[in-house]
Amino acid sequence: MELESSHPPIVSIRNLSKSYRRGNQVIPVLSGISFDIARGEFLALMGPSGSGKSTLLNLIAGIDSADQGTIEIGGVEISRLSENELAHWRALSVGFIFQFYNLIPVLTAFENVELPLLLTPLKRAERREHVVAALSVVGLSDRMDHYPGQLSGGQQQRVAIARAIVTDPDILVADEPTGDLDRASAEEILLLMDRLVHSSNKTIIMVTHDPRAAEKAHLIRHLEKGELSET
Repeated sequence: MELESSHPPIVSIRNLSKSYRRGNQVIPVLSGISFDIARGEFLALMGPSGSGKSTLLNLIAGIDSADQGTIEIGGVEISRLSENELAHWRALSVGFIFQFYNLIPVLTAFENVELPLLLTPLKRAERREHVVAALSVVGLSDRMDHYPGQLSGGQQQRVAIARAIVTDPDILVADEPTGDLDRASAEEILLLMDRLVHSSNKTIIMVTHDPRAAEKAHLIRHLEKGELSET
């Protein structure tokens, strides 16, 4: 998907660097990365273990902070936000999809999806409307009262996706979203993510080791020794 010049990117990263300390040793993970992500893009990040994929995803999501450089998302330079401002921004602007779903087993599908909305000023009836709509998008309207243990892996991941989109965030970040699924379920999840991009104009940034999953993305970028390349 090409980025039109009249439309600014939803994610703009400039000169991003990140290192970690291990004892007295400084280990560079990302080195001066700069790139943009268009609104409505489906981007796959690939690379060997330790290449910085998850670190980059966490920086974009505002979970971690960079040593150097800037990240602007939806017009907000998140590196300038305070911890409280960042937490508020993250709750409304980023949807998270994890490999192992991260659902709370004692809550129903409905209650799991509702969780992010508890941080908003929405009233109960408004929250219910949002949750029902999100579960409908992922095709689980008939499973909203089921607990995670009563659902298949693919269904649990769909609940997790409903939770990710229920606040209508600017971006979705997905860390190995098909890594714990069989091939058929993985295909269903990837088709659902593709549909979110095309029908809802969502922007998805996905870390994956699976070439079949990456092929569903519009653009694949490879991280190798902290450097970023495009294919």
